[in-house]
Amino acid sequence: MSIKPDEVRNIAHLARLGLDESQLSEFSDDLSRTLDLVDQLNQANTDSVEPLANPGQCSARLRDDVVAETDQREKLQTVAPNVDNGFYLVPRVIE
Repeated sequence: MSIKPDEVRNIAHLARLGLDESQLSEFSDDLSRTLDLVDQLNQANTDSVEPLANPGQCSARLRDDVVAETDQREKLQTVAPNVDNGFYLVPRVIE
């Protein structure tokens, strides 16, 4: 589907977008390519695909929740400029 620059100008006016005349051709090409892609997707055969009522019907494949590494807080905090009781101390930014 081809979108003409005049149509882009009208759409931009309705959407209250300030487009330069130099941008109309670029947006016209972009919108035409996007609509061509949508047309290709509409042509895909989805007859054997059952629609979902909601995404909650899918079950997510989750990995087991296991500890993958040991606690390294002490080691990582040795390079911190200011630490107290395992917390990083930073300058106050809100007064």
